[in-house]
Amino acid sequence: MIYDLIIGVSLPFFGTLSGAAFVLFTKNGISDKIQRMISGFAAGVMVAAAVWSLLIPAMEHVSYLGILSFVPAVVGFWLGIFTFAGAERLLERYKLSDDNKGIKSILVTVVAVVLHNFPEGMAVGVVYAGILSGEGLMSVAGAFALSLGIAVQNIPEGAIVSLPLKSIGYGKVKSFVYGVLSGVVEPIGAIITMLLFNLCLPIFPFFLGFAAGAMVYVVVEELIPEMTRGRCDDIGTLLFAVGFSLMMTLDVALG
Repeated sequence: MIYDLIIGVSLPFFGTLSGAAFVLFTKNGISDKIQRMISGFAAGVMVAAAVWSLLIPAMEHVSYLGILSFVPAVVGFWLGIFTFAGAERLLERYKLSDDNKGIKSILVTVVAVVLHNFPEGMAVGVVYAGILSGEGLMSVAGAFALSLGIAVQNIPEGAIVSLPLKSIGYGKVKSFVYGVLSGVVEPIGAIITMLLFNLCLPIFPFFLGFAAGAMVYVVVEELIPEMTRGRCDDIGTLLFAVGFSLMMTLDVALG
């Protein structure tokens, strides 16, 4: 179990590391087609994870409420949506034009990625804390699939930190290191959530709903536009279906 926990908590960070590594091996970054494939796959995994790994367990945890068992999941879900939406609005106030390549623009991008990564780490922490609690509602396979989906989604995020830094004069190694550091907050968020979990056990379903809301917000606001932009082909949609099927299989069949 400890081995599964270490892998699950670390996997999203290694997604960011992999994306940051693009600066070491490429001159032009990730192609549009690869970007659409990554975004589609991650979106499919995260939508399925929001349902099977987060919302359904949240309702099962309070099944004694009967017809009202959906309430904590829905409340937590909307808290997740509003939290991410509020963070996006704050960042919009400092957003610069796309053609601004100055250091301030790069720093805003880095801050945006860091703020975005912390709640994702919390989502992973909530799922693994649920497994460690012994409640029997969380699937190890489902938790791994959730971590995998976030890791895949983090690949382009690591790249959008390291590649712009190189474009303004940073060396490849330094750009790579800063890209990697932007993902460190995810395992930190996961560990903090697990450490505080026992204090928050009564509101566990709200945490699950919150994580689901965060996942859905990221999918709708960021991944779906990415998987559908550019050429009119079906590659993003097809990879969405692949990711969704994989998550569903891991959580239901293997859980």
